[in-house]
Amino acid sequence: MTITSLHRAEQPASLRAQVEKTLSAAIISGELAPGTLVSVPTLAVQFRVSATPVREAMLDLEKRGFVESVRNKGFRVTAVSDEHLRQIVEVRQLLEPPAMEELARRGFRDEAREHAARADAIVAGAQTGDLKAYLEADQVFHRELTALLGNPLLTEMVSDLRSRTRLVGLAAMLESDRLSESAAEHHELLGYLGDGDAESAGALMHRHIHHALGWWSGRAETVEDDLAVL
Repeated sequence: MTITSLHRAEQPASLRAQVEKTLSAAIISGELAPGTLVSVPTLAVQFRVSATPVREAMLDLEKRGFVESVRNKGFRVTAVSDEHLRQIVEVRQLLEPPAMEELARRGFRDEAREHAARADAIVAGAQTGDLKAYLEADQVFHRELTALLGNPLLTEMVSDLRSRTRLVGLAAMLESDRLSESAAEHHELLGYLGDGDAESAGALMHRHIHHALGWWSGRAETVEDDLAVL
């Protein structure tokens, strides 16, 4: 895992948030694999900050179920069972495709340019191999699209489910074209939304979310898999 140092002038709360974002992205993407043991002092040296924001960030990650404390050793990255991941994906499939279908029906042309820039950031993250930037841009892209429907509860639920979805195959995808293919789907979605093509927008979201059980989890995908979610 590559960790960049944080600016020492930042306030402690901001440092804590930055450390948590970086570690969260590393865990979600698989850069920090399940079972990996990390210690607060070691991370503090890597981040070039004091131990306090690192310890607080680890406790936050423990509350989210991303790590578990190991006495006298530090924290171990937890694993997510296939069944738990499947359940998260199933709920997302019930929420996100219909949401994008509704957004397409309502009309989307006025917002297309703004969201195209966010999709560009996702593509750039994939091309440069910056998984932290990729995941942050991806979260913002989908959250802001969902927010256009004007239902804060839906936006909160979708964002929460997305933040819990482990994508441990992302790091391995850097060695192939699959991450770029996945990133390109965001522009494809914007095209369907701009055209008012609700059916295609919904089908694409089904396929996109399904990657969590395929590419993004380190598994191969087949044509049959794609057809199964349409």
